[in-house]
Formats: sequence, C-alpha cells, structure tokens
Amino acid sequence: MPDQLERRMRLPPDAGSPARARRMLRDALRDAGLEEVGDGELTEIVLLLAGELCDNAVLHAGTAFEVDISVADGEVVVGVTDWGPSALEVHLASPRRGYGRDAGHGRGLLLVQRLAGSWGTRHDPGGRHRTWFSLELDAGAPHPAAPPAVAAAAPGPWPEADRIRWLLHIGTGLAHHLDGPALITELVRRLHELTGAPAVTVEIDRADGGGWTELACAGTEPDSAPGPATEIRLPLPAPLRGRLRIYPGSASGRADELAGLTAQRVALIVESDWLRGSDQRRRALLAYLADASELFGQSLDVDMTVAVVPQVVVPRLGQWCAVHLVGAGDLRLAALTHAVEDEVAELRTALDPTSANAAAGMTPDLRSRLRQLLRDGMNPAWLTTPTEGVAVPLTTRGHPLGVLTVGRPPGRPHSPEDIALISDIARRAALAIDNAQNAALHVATSQTLQRALLPRALPVAAGVDFAAAYVPESTGTEVGGDFYDVLPLGPGRWLASIGDVCGKGARAAARTGLVRDVLRVLVKDGRSLTEAVELLNDVMMEADDPTQFCTLAAARITTAGTATRPELAVDLVLAGHDQPVLVRADGTAELVGTHGMAAGLFDRVQVVCTTHVLGPGDILLAYTDGATERRRKRELFGPERLLLAATEADRRSAANLVADVRAVVEGFSDEPMRDDMALLAIRAVP
Repeated sequence: MPDQLERRMRLPPDAGSPARARRMLRDALRDAGLEEVGDGELTEIVLLLAGELCDNAVLHAGTAFEVDISVADGEVVVGVTDWGPSALEVHLASPRRGYGRDAGHGRGLLLVQRLAGSWGTRHDPGGRHRTWFSLELDAGAPHPAAPPAVAAAAPGPWPEADRIRWLLHIGTGLAHHLDGPALITELVRRLHELTGAPAVTVEIDRADGGGWTELACAGTEPDSAPGPATEIRLPLPAPLRGRLRIYPGSASGRADELAGLTAQRVALIVESDWLRGSDQRRRALLAYLADASELFGQSLDVDMTVAVVPQVVVPRLGQWCAVHLVGAGDLRLAALTHAVEDEVAELRTALDPTSANAAAGMTPDLRSRLRQLLRDGMNPAWLTTPTEGVAVPLTTRGHPLGVLTVGRPPGRPHSPEDIALISDIARRAALAIDNAQNAALHVATSQTLQRALLPRALPVAAGVDFAAAYVPESTGTEVGGDFYDVLPLGPGRWLASIGDVCGKGARAAARTGLVRDVLRVLVKDGRSLTEAVELLNDVMMEADDPTQFCTLAAARITTAGTATRPELAVDLVLAGHDQPVLVRADGTAELVGTHGMAAGLFDRVQVVCTTHVLGPGDILLAYTDGATERRRKRELFGPERLLLAATEADRRSAANLVADVRAVVEGFSDEPMRDDMALLAIRAVP
C-alpha cells in the first residue's frame, strides 16, 4: 500500500536545525490530522524523540542530516539520517568541537528505547547512518488526509492560547516516562522554537561546590549568540539557585513573558527533583551511617577498628583518608588509604610525623594545624597539604583520641553536606576506637591479673619434671577461675595443686588467690593435705558466698626409691575435682584418687587422701573440667578420650605430654572454648 503521508527535509549541522525539523514534523502531523491524537501526546512524543535524534546528529556527526516522516497502515515512522564518519552509538560521549554543548551520553537513544513502539539503526557501506523509530496509532485515530505535494514552509504566528498551551503542556503519559532533565530540555526546546531566540539555556547552582552547571540548552552556543541575554531567576528554595537565559532579550513580541512562564515550570521540576533527590540522599545517608556503625563495631581490636575507618570514607567522601591517634604525647599515623593505590606510599610519607624523609614528610604547618585541632578545635579545619582536604577531631566524652583527615573529592571541594557527614563519621569512629581501646586496656588488665595467679616458672629439680598449660576460654577479656601451682617445700618435697573456682572476673580472681595462698601457708606449716583442705573450707565459708566454691586437686610429692630406681611418692587429695590420669611408662593409663567434697559449699568438708607411687617414666596428669567438658555440638570430650589422648601422647617429657593432650582437646571441636582449661603434669625422671 502506498504511504498516506510522507515528508522529508535536509538540514545543515547547525544549532537551529533541530528546531526546524521539529516544526516540519509538527506541520506534517497537523496536516495528517494526527496533532490531537491522544490529547496531543502522539505529537509530543514524536517531537521529543526526533529532537533528541537531531541533537545527536548535530552534536556528533557534523554533517548535513535528513529528517523524514511517513504515516501508513496505522503507524508513524520517523527517521534521522546523517553521513558522519561512524555510527552515532560509537561516539555518543564525544560532542563535536565548537558546538558548545555537553554530551547526553546516550540519553536520546534511551528515551527512544523507552517511548517508541519499535526502533532501530541502519548503517550502509557508503557512510549513511539512519536511526528510526515508529509509533502505532490507536484504532480510533482518524485517517490522515491527503498530504500536500510539497514540504511545508515555516509556520506563521500561532494564536496566543496555542502558544502557551504548547509551551507548558506536556501530556501526563509522556511526562511519566521522562526524568527532570529530559522534561526541562523539552521545555527549553519549545521556548526556543516559539520565540525564535538564537539560544535558550537553563543553569543551576546546587550549592554543592560545583558552581553553575548547564542543565539544558537549545539553539546555538550561548557565547556566539548576538546581543545580551535576558536572565530570569528561577524561583527556587535555598540553597538552590537557578537562571533561565534567552539570547537575545525580547527576540519576539512576548518572548520575555513566555520565558517567565517557562522559568516557573522549570523551577517546579528542579525543586521536585531536588526534593526527591534529597530524600533519596537522606535514605542513602542513613543506610551509609548504619553500615559504617556496623563495620566499626564488628571488632574490639584497636588496629582493626582504626583500619576500617579510611576504607569506609574513601571514595565516597574523598580521594584519600588518614587517621592519626594520640600516642606517647604526640600524634602517630594509625591508618590511611587512597583511591589510587599507587599514591598510598607517597601519601604515607607526607602524613607520617615520624617519617625519616624530612623533605617529603609531614610539614611543620600541617603538624601544627593537627595539634591545634586536637587541643581546642571542635570545628573542621581546612587543609591545603598534601592536597586540599578537611580535618575533624576524633573526640569522645570530651577526651581527644586523634584526628580524621579526608582529602577532597576529585574535581570539587567538600560540600557542607560532605562536612556534616564526615563529622558524623568521625563521632562514630571515635566511639568505636574508644570502645576498642577500653577493651584492650581491660584485656591487658585481665591478662596481667591472670598471670599473677599462675606461677612464673615451675621448679626444676633432679628426679622430677613439671609442666603445665593454661588455655583461657576467650581472648582474655575476663580472668578465669582455673589455676595451677607448684611450691617447693624443702629438699625432695613439693606441693602441686590445680583447681577451679566457680565464676569469672575480679571476684573469681580474688577467691583464686585466696585458695592458692591459704593452701600454700597451711601445707608449709606442716598440716596434712586433708587438714589443710578442711581449714581452707573454713576460711572460704567465712565469706558466706557459696557461689564462689572451689574444686581442688592437691598433691604432696616426695622423692623416694633407690639410686638405681628413683620413684616419687604422691599423696593425693581431691576436693570435688576430677580424678587425675596416671600414665605408666609402659603406656597404660588409669584414673586415680578418691572423690571428695568441693571446698566452700558446706560447713564441713570430707576428703580422702590416697597415696600413689610414680616409677621411672610414669606421669601424673591433673586437669580442670574445661578439658573433659570440651564440646562438639552436644558431645563432650569426656574422661575416656582424655585417657586415650594421654596414652597416645609423647611421654618422653612432661611438656611433650601436656602439649599433645592440649592439641587433642582443642582439635576435638571447631567451636570456641566454653570454659578455661588447665593442665599440670608431674613426671618421675628415670
């Protein structure tokens, strides 16, 4: 079937050509009786998409281009053909020099893809490149009338009502598919076409440090437009600023009034976009701060916590970030990162106060600024070295911890929003670092106290070999109640003890020290083991705290035997404690001792003393319940596995046996230790 309407126009590659092409297409649709189809939405979509394709041809091809429209079989087809050096898709990000417009980076083709029923491109070997799109007509749309034989000339003056309606009315259906910049671009195009002004631009200052940026432009390059521009301020809320410029002023009778109406509409779109963007940024900000807090709180290790801070900041808030902490009366560089990895070494030299390279190291001015900020600065300080940036103090509970320094983002300074966000990150980071430092101090205190409850070294003597190990439940944040001790009582005599005080922390540590010292004094005073345990129970009961009871295994060791067969005589008392393992030199093992009552639970305690002889190579292994109660899900390690581990261990020394048994117990489960574990081995040396 022949086309019911077809028109074609060839245009030069200048800024006014897209407007002439849109006028031709509008006339064609009017002549075809399609101008009001869909309440004018068909015309709006055709002109919008054709304008984008014509802009692409002018911006990128740099050759004459051809615009054609055909209406046939319920379909409108529009094409734009150019003879550029390559297809437009190849260089959409590179506008032609001298045109004075920013590239749309494929925005036009995205709109075509979104709004057209179908579209495509064709590239002929001769250098002819055509981009087309089609829109289907509704079944109820009128058939187009027979077209004139020649292309339409430039239109005459429009009725005023039609001018204003065309300028400001964009159909709801079309507007739903366009973002703010695309809507503003279409309004600027319409103002340019209606007024005949050489150029129309809209510029926005978002108060983000980027200054004035061009949001939309129609017509020729503003710098080459004749005459001065009429500038109309956009009625925008603070901190936004905007202006619409029409070159030259009063290009047609009521151009300024039409420009004012357009400015009002543009301002509404800009404000709506800004509010929507502000809400999105606020949501993103809250999510970012929540993620940052979670990352900061994942570890109580000071170095790890500090190392996370620059990783959270870069590259969102700047090109680089450094954390200086107070140490030894001065600042020290604790962590830093740079968005460009190759720059890290140079940045470290420039920010390290202890750098050996004095020429490239931290400048005296920067050092002074950071110290002053640390002393009395609550507000951010602007820096110019090593690059422009901002420094904020790390402070918690009025106590200065250090300084957070952030280099500016690429291409712009920090905005007020950036500064507020950096300050918030600094507060959260300071709290996390302070918590980590307090935890480290607590760990150090606990470990010092724990070491004080254990002997610094075990006795070394002929005929006997002592070895021990202590494995805390956690990383050392709490003092455990497990202990072991070996006390020389005289030539060839020792007191060995191992026990477990119920509970953890300072109270358990105090009770542990009490048990160890009282037992030492009583046995050294010549009391028997049973009498010593009974008196220890009396002392513990005076505290009137049955929750702080203690299980105890105490052994009085005496050298015995002959010169050819040395032996050890062991008197053993168990006060609520697990039976030790006696490993013979031939590899057999058994649990020995008689169970008694734990100390500190009842007014009277009953214990039984048993005597055992350790021949050459025999080992007595005592332990706390952290070994037998080691868990693998619901399964316990148990005394049977402990017997087997002791039997299979290296018995050539007490230390070897302790190390092997410890490895077996710890390897029983991947789960962390749920209780402290102490091991104490006594070996009769052959």
